[in-house]
Amino acid sequence: MSTLVQPPEMQRSSIAGGQDVLAILERLEQVLPLKRRQQALSAPLRTVHQTILRTLAETGKPPRQAEIAAMLGSRASARYALAVLASQDLVVLNTPVTRNERSKQPVVEEGAEVVGAYPMTTENTPHRVTASGRPVNAMCAVDALALSPLFGRETWIESRCHVTGTPIRIHQDGTRILEASPSAAIQVGIRWQSLGGCAAHSLCLEMIFLRDEETAQAWRATDPASIDLLTLPEAVELGQAFFGPLLEG
Repeated sequence: MSTLVQPPEMQRSSIAGGQDVLAILERLEQVLPLKRRQQALSAPLRTVHQTILRTLAETGKPPRQAEIAAMLGSRASARYALAVLASQDLVVLNTPVTRNERSKQPVVEEGAEVVGAYPMTTENTPHRVTASGRPVNAMCAVDALALSPLFGRETWIESRCHVTGTPIRIHQDGTRILEASPSAAIQVGIRWQSLGGCAAHSLCLEMIFLRDEETAQAWRATDPASIDLLTLPEAVELGQAFFGPLLEG
């Protein structure tokens, strides 16, 4: 891997000082308002959501429905919690969410289990992140870069360039990129689109790594009105600002 030494101007907060990154953050929060949705939950459901996030980060696997039932006191309460979280696209389940015809409340099948919660998933993605020897998949490139600052752990990211297939490897400690391969010029691209339901299966597929600026600009040229590009430090700041509030309180 080639070592990435960040000059001082790249280390300062892009969110605070970069209007382009701030605009991207605001747009992302409009498209996928995770913070607002979580804040609207009851305290027990907010705790369940945060427990899912921490368990995924610590073990690489989400808690089972039975574990959530133990937290809330019953299987029925656990299924209701999963139904609400999934209906708000705060988590991804292995079964669909439907609505009770009479109450209009979200419901899930008895066998419903969590498979992911932004920014992590057990579903196959191009983005594998390892921390403390435990791997987990990130839903997108921004998500992969968010995990180290979010949970305060050194991470190793393995992915690929969306255009060329070139292997991408990043060693990260908090907001610092320690190493990057094939070079420090790796960029993150976002192709904006209307969500067709679950963001993990739509928008996240178009939030990708690109091997260098030349490749990134060529990809952007295919749809310039819908694509934004970020450097690695900018993408780290975006991910930290977007996901950080989910673990507060």
